[in-house]
Amino acid sequence: MVRLTAWVRGRVQGVGFRWWVRARALELGVSGWAANLSDGRVEVVAEGPRESCEQLLGLLHGGGTPGQVMGIAERWTEPKGDLVGFVER
Repeated sequence: MVRLTAWVRGRVQGVGFRWWVRARALELGVSGWAANLSDGRVEVVAEGPRESCEQLLGLLHGGGTPGQVMGIAERWTEPKGDLVGFVER
């Protein structure tokens, strides 16, 4: 189990990006959230099996997202175990 925090930049607000991330995360069985940040990025926090989190990160990079992803910064940490479901914030 791991915790992935990804900061996604590009045209990712107002295009259904958080909803899309939530749908993919639920398909992969990871918990967490996707939230708009004031600087135009979206923060994605996901906890679950490393393979599932890596798949989610791959989907974020993959080009099939709503809007346009220009870059992603990521951080991998130990899970906190405090997340249930996956929500849009």
